[in-house]
Amino acid sequence: MMKSVTSTPVARPDEVRRHNRTTLLRLLHVSGPSTRATLATELGLNRSTIKTLVDGLAEAGVVEERVPRPGRGAGRPSLLVLPQPHAAVVLAVDLQVEHVAIALVGFGGQILGRNSWNLRGRMREADEVITHVIESTTVLAGDLGVQPIAAGVSVPGVVRRADGHVHEAPNLRWTDVALGERLGGVLRIPILVGNDAELGAIAEHLRGAARGSSDAVYVSADVGVGGGIIADGSSLRGGAGYVGEIGHMAIRPGGRPCYCGSSGCWETEVGEAALCRALDLPEDTPRGAILFELRELGRDPHAAEERLSEFAEWLTLGLVNVVNLLGPQLVVLGDLLTVLPDSVVKSVAAEVRRRSLVSRAVGGTQIVSSALGADVKLLGAAEAAFEMILDTV
Repeated sequence: MMKSVTSTPVARPDEVRRHNRTTLLRLLHVSGPSTRATLATELGLNRSTIKTLVDGLAEAGVVEERVPRPGRGAGRPSLLVLPQPHAAVVLAVDLQVEHVAIALVGFGGQILGRNSWNLRGRMREADEVITHVIESTTVLAGDLGVQPIAAGVSVPGVVRRADGHVHEAPNLRWTDVALGERLGGVLRIPILVGNDAELGAIAEHLRGAARGSSDAVYVSADVGVGGGIIADGSSLRGGAGYVGEIGHMAIRPGGRPCYCGSSGCWETEVGEAALCRALDLPEDTPRGAILFELRELGRDPHAAEERLSEFAEWLTLGLVNVVNLLGPQLVVLGDLLTVLPDSVVKSVAAEVRRRSLVSRAVGGTQIVSSALGADVKLLGAAEAAFEMILDTV
């Protein structure tokens, strides 16, 4: 009896061209200006294919070729292919517990313009936030003379990625908010709403400390604590997008009550309020005063380690759990943790390597601070939006 032969589908030429075009756009968007020769090498394509792609993109106004500034080398310099920021513009929204930032970001990652405001009282309510985001976006787009074609929104909570439904954002006191649907219904563009730490991890992976690392964890510590996970080069999202709530690991039985409804969560020991207690400051101390105190403390490494010893121990305990569970090559500390004194971070990293079986197995998980600053989640939101539309540019 003869066995049936199953043929392998062969991609059509137009599908191959579209794939190559999108891959080239993604490389230019993330890596910036490049020569045709470098593009050919990076993408594994021949030069004639690259020429055809670049010529088409230049004709469409998506890229521009330009002679680089004169250098010391002999010979004629190669033309640089530069992404044109206004060829595709997205809206990025970073919604935090006490603050909202929006930006219009162009192809290549350039922030074209931004706006921000504080959240106090009623302004923290979902209706007020949504209205303000829409109004501010309209004004900013008008001032810049651009129109966003997609949006990414960072939210400190549990988000259903399929439709941007915020199931719960405990520190905002939000429950069941149809954020993606409501923003998309007014702005009339594709909207991707994601957990803030997940989007922070994407930004670090593409443009920050985790660039080049295939397995990394981004730990966001603000009022609450969250985690974004890069596994085998891609964002790990879990069922329906619900993953990374590492701040709600229960690590201290009988510990402080948490907004999530549990007690003894990691964020009750390493979040903003815990850091205030470690610094002998009131828990409602303004953010600027906390940052000032940490920077001053950083001038005396011995005093920093002594004063923050208990905070560092809880941070270490949680990170050991994270490393043992996820096995990352790299852990990136974000938000308030970026201002911890270097001596404290180094001490925590050494303890994690000593206590974690997995860290020892992978040769020592690195623990570093984010270098993207306050824009990390804004950039992550922008990258999530670009991921949706790069193949249509």
